[in-house]
Formats: sequence, C-alpha cells, structure tokens
Amino acid sequence: EGGMTPSLQTLFLVAGILETFGGLALVLGLLTRPIAFIVAGECAVIFWWMDVGRTHTIFPASNGGEVAVLFCFNFLLLVFAGPGAFALDNLIGRRKA
Repeated sequence: EGGMTPSLQTLFLVAGILETFGGLALVLGLLTRPIAFIVAGECAVIFWWMDVGRTHTIFPASNGGEVAVLFCFNFLLLVFAGPGAFALDNLIGRRKA
C-alpha cells in the first residue's frame, strides 16, 4: 500500500514470466544452468514467503511447502548437472569451438 513494496499482482506477473519463459528455455535446453539457478531462487522465495510466512515453520511437511522445495532442488540439480545430450546449449557450444 505504501512505500516501495511491490504489489501482489506485480509479483505474480514476474513469477508467471519467469516460469513460462524459464520453463520453455529449460525444455529446449537453452541457457540451462543460469535459468535453472534463477528459477530455483524463485522457488526458494515462494517457499519462504508463501509457506514459511503463512505457517511460521520451516518444515515442508508441516507447512505444505513440499512442492516448492522439491522443484527448488530439482532446478539446483540442473544447475550442477547441466543440460542433457540433446540440449540447444550443446549445439551453441559446438559452433563456438
């Protein structure tokens, strides 16, 4: 309402854009590691703001945040494991070399 706090509608718009275009890029294997890192951060923010903020407990089984935590760690797996064999990242990397 006052100050520099973004409205909930703005936050939902940003989350929707991140999930739509980030998800599409991850399916195609385009910029996999940086996008997976950004989307994992989004999942962490969702967990802390929505699940922990609502119930005041950090345990996902108690606050209903299992899905957010699951996706966060799955995206972190993509950050560290990298893209698969058929990712566009591999084609881009091959042209530069």
